[in-house]
Amino acid sequence: MLAGGAAPAEPADRGPAKPAVPFGGLYRLIDFALSNLANGGIRKMCVLTQYKSHSLDRHITTPGG
Repeated sequence: MLAGGAAPAEPADRGPAKPAVPFGGLYRLIDFALSNLANGGIRKMCVLTQYKSHSLDRHITTPGG
């Protein structure tokens, strides 16, 4: 731990589901996993969502992100 004006750690349950966290602008973390599967020749994929799934479901089902 550093001494000084560090803000307290944010609880893990705030924000979107981890796979739906934005990364590099337009992309979400899950995009990299899905891209790797597609590049490996896997064309049928199933994404199981449960915790805070709304933003992740919306991202996956919306064409173009």
